Amino acid sequence: MLTKRGRLALFLAAIALIAISLALLSGVNGGAADDDAGQPGPVVSVPTASAPSAPPERGPTPPAEGAWVGAWVKPDLPTQKGMVESVRKFEEQLGRPLDVVQVYHQWDDDFPTEADKDFVRQGRTLLLSWSGDDTRVIVSGRYDRQIAERAEAVKALGAPILLRWRWEMNRPNLQGSVWSGADFVAAWKHIRTIFTDVGATNAAWVWCPIASGFDQTQGPSYYPGDDQVDWLCTDVYPGPDYRSFSDVASEFMAWAAGHDKPVLIAEYGAEDGEPGQRTGWLNATSTFVKTHPQIKGLVYFDARHQDSGRDRDFSLVPGTSPWKAFVAMARQPYFDTGPPLAQPSASALPSAGLPSASGSGG
Repeated sequence: MLTKRGRLALFLAAIALIAISLALLSGVNGGAADDDAGQPGPVVSVPTASAPSAPPERGPTPPAEGAWVGAWVKPDLPTQKGMVESVRKFEEQLGRPLDVVQVYHQWDDDFPTEADKDFVRQGRTLLLSWSGDDTRVIVSGRYDRQIAERAEAVKALGAPILLRWRWEMNRPNLQGSVWSGADFVAAWKHIRTIFTDVGATNAAWVWCPIASGFDQTQGPSYYPGDDQVDWLCTDVYPGPDYRSFSDVASEFMAWAAGHDKPVLIAEYGAEDGEPGQRTGWLNATSTFVKTHPQIKGLVYFDARHQDSGRDRDFSLVPGTSPWKAFVAMARQPYFDTGPPLAQPSASALPSAGLPSASGSGG
């Protein structure tokens, strides 16, 4: 039986052992409880696919190394000259030409327009985003003549372009006209077949779901197949929670890694948030792209617009920190790949008399 003194000694030894154990646990955890306060959440790991093994059969050839820089620059004046002038000013302030200029067209628009042709004439690669219509009506053949006319006009450009038909088809608010993945694929194949029959093989077919909720919205079910698609593509925005580019793009990029095709980020941008937040988001985006060589183009959405009654402003203002971050990215050797080979033959495009995107026009 232990004496009173022995029981006291045993108690003190137990206290010492507990103290040592707690100290060791604190060392293993590295003070995580205190260090985590106010820090960002865990970094999302995204599979890194190598650059595509071969260029697409149609459209422009992506850079062997690095990625193109492009933009949709919303014009102050919604005219043909206004569009060209807005891009000219953007490039002048950027200090270099854009590799890719994005334009938007409604389903029943006549295109390419004079501004579209002028961008091509200046050596920019045209990213032509063409909205859709009811997929089942398209498959019925009602629009075949219209589609053929657009295909003939694209062929007449005489230059490779990127054609992004019905982008963000997996958005829930488009399901009333897209219907389903199967319906979208059928419409895609129907339109692409007409372009092929006409001989408009200078257009690369760019498949572009929205990145946010890619798996939840069953994005892969809308994929027409590797034999129907030349470029993979997605649109990335931080959303109301200001998620990182890596976090938003992770599901799509993990899926894209299983396809030997170039990836285009056809829309990306961020609005002002907390001090420094927007600049940090843009800087992290360029870092992400450089560590994912499958991405061959990055196109900024430089516009302020109304979205479901809400004012959304992604425009970059020269002189501000976000603008400086974009300029710094665009001037890095990785993104300064030189102009893509988009020039048409001399006889393909007569001069339209519009101001030059490179500033050489009147």
